[in-house]
Amino acid sequence: MGYAQLVIGPAGSGKSTYCSSLYQHCESVGRQIHIVNLDPAAENFDYPVAADIRELISLEDVMEELGLGPNGGLIYCMEHLEDNLDDWLTEELDNYLDDDYLVFDCPGQIEIFSHVPVLKNFVEHLQRKNFNVCSVYLLDSQFITDVTKFISGCMSSLSAMVQLELPHVNILSKMDLVTNKREIENYLDPLPETLLPELNQRMAPQFEKLNKSLIELVSSG
Repeated sequence: MGYAQLVIGPAGSGKSTYCSSLYQHCESVGRQIHIVNLDPAAENFDYPVAADIRELISLEDVMEELGLGPNGGLIYCMEHLEDNLDDWLTEELDNYLDDDYLVFDCPGQIEIFSHVPVLKNFVEHLQRKNFNVCSVYLLDSQFITDVTKFISGCMSSLSAMVQLELPHVNILSKMDLVTNKREIENYLDPLPETLLPELNQRMAPQFEKLNKSLIELVSSG
């Protein structure tokens, strides 16, 4: 059995930095991992790239040839990857042994891991190839500074959990950039009775029932 980790999260949340740090850590303790770039728009890497989606398709080429914008072009690239799972991806996977550990550095467009089925089908392909897969969701810690941002971050993470149906770890990234860490601590283990009044205060009165449902959902998770 092989092992695979999908590194997902919004654009700018530090996914590639996480992959680079993970590679350096594994190298320092004598373990080997292989990092695969799944971002067709990526340009620079701080880690050795074991396989690269840009060998199959690149965002720059798609935008130039099809006249698509960055978002539409990226979706097109990922759907092209989905169409080539049995060819390109299978050929790349055949280069690794049964106990190898692969880390997939994914693009940050939220649709890809929230409701477009590309990554879900990608995961199912890995599982059919006898890979044990988990996901790591990175969220910029500067995003978790008030209750509205906290709820938004929780919802985006939850949508990825529901879509991918994988063992899932949430990581707050860029903690070194947070000036007031007490703001973060307030949301690490929040109480519903604390969150709901704060959320109601920031939202219009007609959203109170929705706010209550959202808080209950986050608390039950």
